[in-house]
Amino acid sequence: MNQNKGTGLAIVAYLTFVGMILAFFLNKDKPKKFVTLHVQNMFGLVLLLFVSQTTQAYIDATVGNVLWWVSFFLWAFSIVTAIIGQNPSIPILSNKFAIWFKFLR
Repeated sequence: MNQNKGTGLAIVAYLTFVGMILAFFLNKDKPKKFVTLHVQNMFGLVLLLFVSQTTQAYIDATVGNVLWWVSFFLWAFSIVTAIIGQNPSIPILSNKFAIWFKFLR
């Protein structure tokens, strides 16, 4: 793993919501684009998880369950990309997350 790239912090970003916040603040001093992209990606996945939980509780349990499983598999895929040192690569979503969550730089 290339620690100069920030692989360790990128992995931390995927370890719960607290890990994402920790990675965000630890990346503030000397920002690394790799870590920033993974923090933005995790933020989007956390929002997707909140949407799935809200959908499950208030709209339809089946749709909420499907969204939960989708968010889980996207999270698993994303943490693997961080471990192997690649930029987040969820089709369509990773690019949108980078655009939508620019305030996390």
